[in-house]
Amino acid sequence: MADEMSLVFQGRVWKFGDNISTDAILPGMLYSRMLPPEEIAKSCMQANRPGWAEQVQPGDIIVARRNFGCGSSRPAARVLKALGITVVVADSMSRLFFRNSVNVGFPVLICAGVFDAFDEGDTAEVDAETGEVTNITQGTTIQGDVLSPDSPPYQILKAGGLDPFLKEEVARMKASQGTS
Repeated sequence: MADEMSLVFQGRVWKFGDNISTDAILPGMLYSRMLPPEEIAKSCMQANRPGWAEQVQPGDIIVARRNFGCGSSRPAARVLKALGITVVVADSMSRLFFRNSVNVGFPVLICAGVFDAFDEGDTAEVDAETGEVTNITQGTTIQGDVLSPDSPPYQILKAGGLDPFLKEEVARMKASQGTS
């Protein structure tokens, strides 16, 4: 792959509990107006944590409990990415949110026990390739789930999302056929 995306992140932790829905991440009234993700990001989590979006710095990390990204199929990961969040690590998350995240090149990691392993404001290092999640502040490491390197989700994420992945695949097919 040409420009593979790094899957190692370090940043300040923001904690969210159970059942954070895509409606909280990407408010429906803004989504229906077809605003760009950068504009919607200003209202991210407004319903359950007013003012949070203004406090987020590029490189920050979300650590959540169970069922993160539940709800509708709206592309909430685009808003988190536009806000500057680099990765979401949760005890569990919606399968649809997981897949949508991979498709837009936004790393997510399921890691049982991660919520209890961090306090808000701690510094985390997340290696989405190995599944290691380290609390640098507390000096502890736990193991999350790992995507197999030969799996399509891993390859899509490494390419930076579905669009870059498909472009690479088309280019590879043309090259193997001797056309341009």
